[in-house]
Amino acid sequence: MLSVFDLLDAGTLDLDLAAYLMARISKGASFMVGAVPGGAGKTTVMCALLNFAPVDVPLIAATPQAVYQALKTKSPRRCCYICHEIGAGSYFAYLWDDALQAYCHLFDAGHMLATNLHADDHEQAKRQVCDDNDVPIEHFNRFELLIFLGIEGDYFTSRRWIEEVYSSDGSSEHTLIFNASENKAVTKDTICQSTDPAYVDACRDFLTTMAPNVCTIEESRRHVVEFLRGD
Repeated sequence: MLSVFDLLDAGTLDLDLAAYLMARISKGASFMVGAVPGGAGKTTVMCALLNFAPVDVPLIAATPQAVYQALKTKSPRRCCYICHEIGAGSYFAYLWDDALQAYCHLFDAGHMLATNLHADDHEQAKRQVCDDNDVPIEHFNRFELLIFLGIEGDYFTSRRWIEEVYSSDGSSEHTLIFNASENKAVTKDTICQSTDPAYVDACRDFLTTMAPNVCTIEESRRHVVEFLRGD
């Protein structure tokens, strides 16, 4: 499994965007990763970004059974529930219809959510989640980061990159904050509205320092945990 440092090296995302995503996700921002083509790298990017999850938040596979149990028990401990894909297939941790609605109700219990889906942009994601599955728009907006991938070439020679990122404060509608094709980068105003600029700078410094030295996703998580703890 590739780490964020592998994605930086491959040009899948740039340093400034990586620092911004790290600052948001390490503070508990829920997110989804989208792309229509299979093999675009949705799961790879989602898992790499999960390395930024807060230290005290366990990662749990969002099977229907786990979701319904979490809603039933109402545990006070915040967890990050990972839906492997928003989809109707009978695969592990795939969610659709009632199960997806229940999954999004985990927001009301204070949990963090991470998922991916076959959508290339904000409107496709919104239609799939809200129109096809009757998830309230209020829950869709609780996914504070929507990350969409671009891909070109065939399976073995393809190039993958983060094409668009949308941001929300968890209640307002999403706004486009990054577009690779249009050279729209994360701005200082965006950072100030959503997180502490000094913390984003610290995340950037961390990523710059660690990039030449980290080889695996396990090493990546260990160093992120040390950084978040201030070790």
